[in-house]
Amino acid sequence: MGNHGVILFHTTSAAFAAEKALISAGIDCALIPVPRQFSSDCGISLRFPWNRKPEVAELLDTAGIETAAIHPIDS
Repeated sequence: MGNHGVILFHTTSAAFAAEKALISAGIDCALIPVPRQFSSDCGISLRFPWNRKPEVAELLDTAGIETAAIHPIDS
């Protein structure tokens, strides 16, 4: 399993909102192009530490930020 996760979104506005929410919560993250192995309506994804996935998923759900998928990645 990867040491990072990547969150895919339906819209760029959701990607930017998620980045803001994670940064506000003190979670290291970075907007990156969607990795080739995944497909998304939005060309931007958000990379984060995979060991914080439960916290990230709960934070995005609480904030009402819609995601398309969350996957582990090696990077």
